[in-house]
Amino acid sequence: MAPAPAPALKKYYQEHAVPALREKLALKNVHQIPRIEKVVINCSVGKEADRKVAVEDAANDVAKITGQRPVITKAKLAISNFKLRAGEPVGVKVTLRGRNMYEFLERLIKLAIPVIRDFRGVATRAFDGRGNYTLGIKDHTIFPEIEIDKVKRNLGFDICIVTSARTDDEARELLKVLGMPFRRNPNEAPPTQTTSQAA
Repeated sequence: MAPAPAPALKKYYQEHAVPALREKLALKNVHQIPRIEKVVINCSVGKEADRKVAVEDAANDVAKITGQRPVITKAKLAISNFKLRAGEPVGVKVTLRGRNMYEFLERLIKLAIPVIRDFRGVATRAFDGRGNYTLGIKDHTIFPEIEIDKVKRNLGFDICIVTSARTDDEARELLKVLGMPFRRNPNEAPPTQTTSQAA
């Protein structure tokens, strides 16, 4: 049985992004060229009244979107205002690497983000100082895997793209080459359905 072909985004990275980044960043060593190492998706439903059901719904929808079953996250502290006890399930988390990572990023960049209403680009300043980028999604129905008529609740989550870049500028160039639609004007207000750290 022949092995499955490499994800299109991975192939694009190897054939086009690597030489472009090497020239753009003036890197002599191929091992210095930044790459995506993993993508971490966090979805919290701790404020929902029916928390247990909400966690199950979140796990099912995140699994559909990412192609990987997430793990349940639990509260570290008790919060009386939300009637939340320490150790109680409050959300889900999934870490993507390899094929699942590249396929998810391609769907995010090419299919999900472009359908956001009044979209003007993602924030250019949502880096953490170590070459990692976090994007907040407010409406998970932008993903093609979600059937809107079967959605039980609106979910939002954070997507953290972890790179091997040494600086935020290198990471920004990497994501640009891969097609991330950054906002042209950094001072422009964020779009209605997405949020990014330091937006």
